[in-house]
Amino acid sequence: MRLDWLNWLPSLSSPVRSRRAAMASTCGVDTAAWSRRILLFSSRSQKTRWGRCSLGFPCRLFSLSSGAVPSNALPAISCGGARSSRDPYLETPTLRDLCRGKVPGHILQRAEEIGYTQPTNVQCLSLPLLLSGRDCVLHAQTGSGKTLAYLLAVFSAIDFTRSSVQALIVVPSRELGIQVTKVVRVLTAKPVGFEMIHTCTVMALLDGGMLKRHKSWLKAEPPQIVVATVGSLCQMIEKNILKLEAMRILVIDEVDFMFHSSKQVYPLRKLLGLYSTIDTRQTVLASASIPQHNRFLHDCVQQKWTKNDVVHVHVNPVEPMPSQLHHKFVICKKKERLFILQYLLKCDSPKSGIIFVSEQSEKSKRLGHPPPTTLVLDFLQTSYEGDLMVFLLDDDMNINARASSFSEIREKEYLLVSTDISSRGFDLPQTTHIYNFDLPRSAIDYLHRAGRTGRNPFSENVCSVTSLITQEERFVLQRFENELMFNCEEMFLEPVTT
Repeated sequence: MRLDWLNWLPSLSSPVRSRRAAMASTCGVDTAAWSRRILLFSSRSQKTRWGRCSLGFPCRLFSLSSGAVPSNALPAISCGGARSSRDPYLETPTLRDLCRGKVPGHILQRAEEIGYTQPTNVQCLSLPLLLSGRDCVLHAQTGSGKTLAYLLAVFSAIDFTRSSVQALIVVPSRELGIQVTKVVRVLTAKPVGFEMIHTCTVMALLDGGMLKRHKSWLKAEPPQIVVATVGSLCQMIEKNILKLEAMRILVIDEVDFMFHSSKQVYPLRKLLGLYSTIDTRQTVLASASIPQHNRFLHDCVQQKWTKNDVVHVHVNPVEPMPSQLHHKFVICKKKERLFILQYLLKCDSPKSGIIFVSEQSEKSKRLGHPPPTTLVLDFLQTSYEGDLMVFLLDDDMNINARASSFSEIREKEYLLVSTDISSRGFDLPQTTHIYNFDLPRSAIDYLHRAGRTGRNPFSENVCSVTSLITQEERFVLQRFENELMFNCEEMFLEPVTT
């Protein structure tokens, strides 16, 4: 039996090192290397057992039956989620410990000022790999800290004194791009005592933006970091306005959504394989959900989207969704849903909430029918008696109207009527209630919708996800429950007058 390992972290304290060495010796591993290494390679033919990585997380330990790593073996790190509170010797490094010597000091100080001091599970597992330049697929639940992990890798990779596009962050929507850009600018603001150091600039190249202004900016003094939607990005590349010769790191956020979007998959493939090459860049792919991830990793290598040694960092909690969420459903007829929704809003009194409505079908558009989101919005504007402002966010809205809605909801308490455009990557911690006016198409979509609430672990607010379904849709919701491992409680309401 042979085990293959990756250099991981500085040596641990003596008590921890001795316990790790004892575990390693039982597996026939060089005990001197145990405290600094973690098991990496996995394949379908491996026998699996559980142990702990050098940070104390529950980890799968994969033992290879042959003496060499098989050609189809893909690197993977899998973490079971919560740290053990019963381990008296567990020493969790700080974010500064993980990034020391790799990320500029003023970035780390700024992160600490904001409140980022202790790393999350996905940051503990991924940062040593990301900061060493490895290609990674970050696979962890919503709100787990993936964005900060890949941004620290970006700051580690770029040269702050060089005026050229060195980092590219691709996002599926304008709203997520605005959010990521804001985080980058907050982290790159000069803290006290670092006024004389070089800092980096970031450009938001998003759909509906002022491309003429961006063109002038790119020619005069290119920014080090570009946050872009794939449509606007490819337009600038094909016009030879944006050049990627100096790009060191490419990040694709919500990668599974983009690969399953008919509008985005083709330009995304060109970006990964044609406009730049894996030989000159580090590639980071991130999402809370990557269906058939083994197949996806295989495709990444075969299609040369990533290097052969790409690592799948998978933080797989016991429950895919935050445990503080309450999942409920109401069985009703389609024509009763608006009145049921009105009743629920009155009973729940949400601090802020999102009402997810299905997208309008092409047939409905051809017939000239109004979008479902508009119907719900109009009803709430005339019937909702609460104190929250009601906003709309729809894929087909004018760019300026979308920007206005997104700006408004970030500054105040709200009730947002939206399609699934709001389900990916939005960080709105004040959201306490989610209402599925229409059931999502898949368990993955349910996961991302539910992930918009319960994002503040220290809040005392009750957070819930309520689905309005017909009797025929009950089995679909049960399938989601089985897939995502949660229990959904039925609510019995008094008859509603329509």
